[in-house]
Amino acid sequence: KAEGNYCFLNGELQESIMSCGGDGGGGCCDGHSHVDASTDQSSRYCLHQMIDTENLQCLNESTPGSCKLVFRPWSERLSSDSFVESDCDEELLFNVPFTGVVRVKGIVLIGGEAESRPTKIRLFRNREFMTFDQAGAEADQEIELCPDPNGLIEYSLKPTKFGSVSHLSIHISSNAGGETSRVHYIGLRGDFIEPFRSKVVLANYEIRPQASDHQAGSDSIESGFNQTAASK
Repeated sequence: KAEGNYCFLNGELQESIMSCGGDGGGGCCDGHSHVDASTDQSSRYCLHQMIDTENLQCLNESTPGSCKLVFRPWSERLSSDSFVESDCDEELLFNVPFTGVVRVKGIVLIGGEAESRPTKIRLFRNREFMTFDQAGAEADQEIELCPDPNGLIEYSLKPTKFGSVSHLSIHISSNAGGETSRVHYIGLRGDFIEPFRSKVVLANYEIRPQASDHQAGSDSIESGFNQTAASK
């Protein structure tokens, strides 16, 4: 069928119910798919539960700690009260550490209205606590964002790049023309692979010292003492 927009949903080619035109760029199914809003997707977009929230950070956020509000359950994605906004320009840099190793398959992002809406994100894996200077390097994946006020567009991530992730950096590099950028929700779809292995130092302690265990050492000390005394 030549007319109309199509996308992959649950592994099947289906006709799109949402247009992705406008200044977002790209065709409707250019690297992304549509989320079925008729069913609860909370079990799929659940990687927010695996984030090390205490160490989660966002550079250039106007309100410190506000980035922690945007990683929440999919069912709460439409809340307009929770958001992070950039401070002195349009850029934001999220450093997202996980509590273990995860496989990130897709990302959903709801931006602000009008010109504050992010239009491009750059993703980096396993580069802990990046700075803006480091974000100038080649990204593992770059994504052009379509307008998506309802959080129903998922952008698939490269399996070869994001199949084993302990830290994810999300760089918002541009928006629709505003002085600042705003993000209301970021949903991450994927799987938890394994927790980090604890680094445990094992040591053997004697509950009751045995004289026989130290006999050789005592003899050596005594012999050394006698030799020293004899030489004087």
